[in-house]
Amino acid sequence: MSVARRTGLPVGDAPSTAMTKPKPTDRPAAPLASDRSIYLASRSPRRQELLRQLGIEFEELRLRSAPGRHRDVVEEALDGEPALHYVERIARAKASTGWKRMQERNLPPRPVLGADTEVVLDGIAFGKPADLDAARTMLARLAGRTHDVVTAVALRYQDDTEVAVSVSQVTLRKLTAGEIERYIESGEPLDKAGGYAIQGRAAAFIARLEGSYSGVMGLPLAETADLLARIGRPVL
Repeated sequence: MSVARRTGLPVGDAPSTAMTKPKPTDRPAAPLASDRSIYLASRSPRRQELLRQLGIEFEELRLRSAPGRHRDVVEEALDGEPALHYVERIARAKASTGWKRMQERNLPPRPVLGADTEVVLDGIAFGKPADLDAARTMLARLAGRTHDVVTAVALRYQDDTEVAVSVSQVTLRKLTAGEIERYIESGEPLDKAGGYAIQGRAAAFIARLEGSYSGVMGLPLAETADLLARIGRPVL
């Protein structure tokens, strides 16, 4: 299932209707670069791999995310915030912040793509495990059950942000304690939402998938291609 919606300027960015005299430092918005590439506001190697799969040219646009530093986007849910709302909010924030960083760094203007993925079980977003114990707990809870994988994609283009949300249902077979332990020892779960990678060794755990395989990986390609087509950059 996918949900797509178009939004205007982020809250607080709406232009004033009052007539004002331009300041000497005011500059008109630069036109988009003539090439077909985009910026990806993500360090995820999986999202980069998926963009390359469709032949989409891109440059990584790094946001501040290292522990101990002021992060550009704080990936924490608000109290009582539904998982769908949270994922969409974070994806939009990444694209919007990436656009601002592009302007601040005087980079060639191009569309900015942001995305966020969450594993959701019983209405609770799991996030990425903080350590091996957290990964062990996540996998034990997911084993033998069906959960949602929600990925939101946001594309910032000039003053508009296009957003699409992909929701897939994934069923993990029952797992033994030994299987969970050996998988954790591989090191694969630590930087993955829900503590597993469908494109990795955890493929052996997947009993059923309904939805988008690429969405579970972290970037639903059908939705991404649709967003690019909306701004005049069709993939095919």
